[in-house]
Amino acid sequence: MREIIFDTETTGFDPHTGDRMVEIGCIEMVGRVITGESYHAYFNPQRPMPAAAEQVHGLSDRFLSDKPLFAEKAEELLAFLGDSPLVAHNASFDFGFLNAELQLCGFDPISLDRMIDTVGLARVKHPGAKLSLDALCSRYGIDRSHRIKHGALLDAELLAQLYIELTGGRQIGLGLVEDKAAVVGLDDGNVRQFVRDRPFRTARPHSATPQELALHSEFISKIKDALWLGSESAL
Repeated sequence: MREIIFDTETTGFDPHTGDRMVEIGCIEMVGRVITGESYHAYFNPQRPMPAAAEQVHGLSDRFLSDKPLFAEKAEELLAFLGDSPLVAHNASFDFGFLNAELQLCGFDPISLDRMIDTVGLARVKHPGAKLSLDALCSRYGIDRSHRIKHGALLDAELLAQLYIELTGGRQIGLGLVEDKAAVVGLDDGNVRQFVRDRPFRTARPHSATPQELALHSEFISKIKDALWLGSESAL
């Protein structure tokens, strides 16, 4: 199964009060394996960047001034997302901004049925624990030393690793699929499908030779009270 792990950066907390999305980063996974395909874009929000938001992600008015509008990239983004489930950390926040941007430029919102929230997954698995991306990366030993500020693509990459851990860990694939071509070629994203598609090989012959049979008979004839001889061996 194909899934998209994504993250957004914004000018604030609420798209309904005028806040806008300024960055999106998406990572493709197939059969719970990161394929190496990604989508990343910055957007001009057409409004000033609040200082508090800039401190979080470092995206200034000057940096964003020459970036495209979301409407210019919407079709390209939707083509990458396809109809895949979308995974995000505190997903209602990211879905809220993504759908608000889509509606602003005349596209239908993405159904919430496609939403997978890693905060919810983590809350079930670790009740009472800290659920921030930083805290969960620390819990699972995911290296985040290069995360100086928030960034949509970087956070999506970290989240992809976390999602693997939250849904069974790295051993679930048993190492059967290692390269991108093999994963993308699957019909249903299932590692077992890959195994079934291998060429059929007949079993190698394992029949004992006459010499081996003779040696075996000689060996078992020396065993006293053998269980496989039944009551006769006890006489």
